[in-house]
Formats: sequence, structure tokens, C-alpha cells
Amino acid sequence: MTLFACNNAKKAEKGSVFYTDYDTPYGTPPFDRITEDDFRPAFAYGMEQHSKEIDSLANNPEAPTYENTIVALDNSGKILERVSAVFFALEGADKTDAIEQIAIEVSPKLSEHNDNIYLNEQLFERIKTVYDQAENLNLTTEQKQLLNKYYKRFVRGGILLNDSAKQRLREINKELSALTLQYGNNVLKETNNFKLVIEDEKDLSGLPDAVIAAAAETAKANGMEGKWVFTLHKPSWIPFLQYADNRELREKLYKAMYMRGDNDNAYDNKEIVNKIVNLRIEKAKLMGYDTYADFVLEETMAKTPKAV
Repeated sequence: MTLFACNNAKKAEKGSVFYTDYDTPYGTPPFDRITEDDFRPAFAYGMEQHSKEIDSLANNPEAPTYENTIVALDNSGKILERVSAVFFALEGADKTDAIEQIAIEVSPKLSEHNDNIYLNEQLFERIKTVYDQAENLNLTTEQKQLLNKYYKRFVRGGILLNDSAKQRLREINKELSALTLQYGNNVLKETNNFKLVIEDEKDLSGLPDAVIAAAAETAKANGMEGKWVFTLHKPSWIPFLQYADNRELREKLYKAMYMRGDNDNAYDNKEIVNKIVNLRIEKAKLMGYDTYADFVLEETMAKTPKAV
């Protein structure tokens, strides 16, 4: 149950499918009622409501407790959580041009929204108060874990930095969100654009009948009936590499996969990678770590690059 109620009047609007708990078996997203037009308003409303929840939490006149601070924080942002879960699942598995454009628009906004939370000094003071009293609160193991999670999340989010460093961190996070999205979009474009067209049936030697039939259907769908088309999508790519006798064609398909983003074309990622690496290095240094690997691995089982 969320700490803050949703406005029932929003139910008739685009995006309203995300504004309340799903009335479906097991609470699964009702994909049959979700359209691409729902995402923009749902993201906007979700961030708006989450910001109000955070503001109310940070300015709570009552003394901070585990319930009114940690539990309240954990229960906030449910609308944004729902729309994000569905949107980014689709963005990763079934991206359309419309989904791609929405991602480009909302990613920097989500980055800013996230920074507004984890750089909120009033909210952190409440969390720190509870954190400092943890040994006297008789918390369960699970409660301690949740408390530690949020305390570390704020620290790793830059809350202990000075004002100028916080501002630079915001800029880095915003730029990284755009660059990583662009990187992924370029890889996807390269994946979708590549086609290995086979015209000579002998080049299909070694391939199972089902794989050949699928390639014929792909060719037909692309206006090349009578030929066979193989792509970089795994159901096409893997069996060709596994079964095809033609080594030269296997090599061509293999290299096409691993050269995505490195073809000196409109979707080349070399400059983007360079920018991402440098920004990650700067972020790590800003946060007091020797390398970005040190920063990332700190919260994993490995803990340090040496242990990997």
C-alpha cells in the first residue's frame, strides 16, 4: 500500500492504467489496456506524484522513525515504478520508433528526478538520524537491510559531496543517461539493418530444414521471395553459426554481430564509448574511487576489481 493516495479523477486520462494497483491475476501489467500513448503522461504524472511524496516525507514535522522515514520512502513512487517497469521491459524487448523517441525524452528527466531524490539533504538527514539510532531500534534483519540499502544509496548518490561537486554529478548523470541510451539505440539499428542474403541453395548446406524455412519466410517478408535471409537476431544467428558448412558466410555473420557500432557509419559508437568511459572515470574520481570499477563493484559480491 502506498503512503499517498492517487487522484481518482486521473483514471479516465491517458496513462491512468498505471495510477492504481493492477486489477489483474497476480498483479501483472494489463498489456491489453496499455498503449504507447500512455507512457508520456504516466511518466510525467508518476514523477510529479513521487516528487510530492518525497517533499512531504522530507518536510515531515514529526521526528524521524523507521516507519515514517524508511518505510515511507520505500513505499513512495509506486506509479513511477509501475510505468517504468512496463516501459523499459518493452524498450528492451520490443522497441518501436515511438518507444525509442519516448525513451530519448524521458531518460534525462528520470536522471534529474533521481538526483533530486538522492541529493535531497533534508531527506538524508532524516535517514541518517534513523541510521545512527539503528542499534537501539530493535530492528529485524530485513529492516536493517532496508535501512542500510537506502543509507548507502544516498551516499553513493553523492549526498556527501560539496555543492559544486553535486552539480557536476548531476551533469554527468544526465549526460551518461543520454549517451548509454544512444549507444543501445545504435546497436539495435545495426542489428535490425543487417541481412545476410543467400541466393545459392548450396550455401545452406548443413542447416536444419526448420532453419532454412525460417530464413525463407524472412526473405519473403523482406520482398525477396525465393531467397534466404539470415539476421543478427539470435534465433537466426545462432543456428547459422552452429550448423552452416560455409565457413566464409559463418565468419561474415559472426563479424557482423561483433562489429555492431564499429562500422564508421551513422550508428558508430566509438566516440560515444570514449565519452562514456571518460565520464565514468570522472564520476568515480568525484565520488572518491580510484576507478569506475571500484565504484561499481563495491556493492557486489566481488567488492573490488582484484577479486574479479
